[in-house]
Amino acid sequence: HPAAEEDSELTEPKENRPVKKFKFALDTVLSYKQQVLGVLQGEHAEAAARVRAQEELLEKLWREYRDCNEDYRDRALEGMPVTEALMYQSALRAAEQEIQRETKRLEELEAEAEKRREAMVEAKKETSSIEKLKEKKLEAYHKEEAKSEELFIEEFISSTRAHAAS
Repeated sequence: HPAAEEDSELTEPKENRPVKKFKFALDTVLSYKQQVLGVLQGEHAEAAARVRAQEELLEKLWREYRDCNEDYRDRALEGMPVTEALMYQSALRAAEQEIQRETKRLEELEAEAEKRREAMVEAKKETSSIEKLKEKKLEAYHKEEAKSEELFIEEFISSTRAHAAS
């Protein structure tokens, strides 16, 4: 049956044709950069969590300070012994100093979190640029593959016609 022969002729050369697989030269670099990015994202998340915890601690310290100050004022209105007033004042000063220390600690943690964020953003830029390059190379590969396929089909058709003519 001639139609069956034509079908086999159409498929046979395609099977013998080597298929070049896409290989991106910077895949190992991309993989490494993605791993680094993952680590940096984790470090940034941890630093941000430390900032949140420090903010919560400061809120608690301020609440305690306000409560102590309110108690002091209420007791002062009622009249209290000087020793008790001195005790309140001492507690308030200690609370103020602790708030100052913890505020300074918060600023340090925020600076660290910002440093981690900047490192993460930089790593993301590097990773993105390599990913974009890979996309462009893949697109070029697909175009070249399509062009090669067209040429192959054209050559196959012309050789089939030449073969049919003889």
